[in-house]
Amino acid sequence: METLQDVARIIGELPEVTEGERYGHPTWSVRGKGFAWLRPFSKADLKRFGDQTPPVPPIIAVNTAGLHEKEGVLAAGIDGVFTIEHFNNYPAVLIELNVIAPGDLRDLLVDAWLAAAPAELVEAFDG
Repeated sequence: METLQDVARIIGELPEVTEGERYGHPTWSVRGKGFAWLRPFSKADLKRFGDQTPPVPPIIAVNTAGLHEKEGVLAAGIDGVFTIEHFNNYPAVLIELNVIAPGDLRDLLVDAWLAAAPAELVEAFDG
């Protein structure tokens, strides 16, 4: 079981990351470009789950390198990784922290950072 502290620790190891807020929720950016954020469910999101039990918060959203990458991540069947209707046609996936394995969380956060970081930071990154 991973926590928001684990997310912050992993992200804190990445170059030039700043933490801020978007819509009142923690958001992490590299040179002003957001790549990960806390994503609680809205009332509309919860309604769309219908009779299905929604994933348990906290939920983190992370960008992917594109829609093709998003489909690949979802097709990999990683426990705790999912999407919702609100994210249709948007290059990001959601992560249920209570379910995801530590290594998978790290990989997804690093990949999100790589997708957002400028080329010179990516080239210099040794993680």
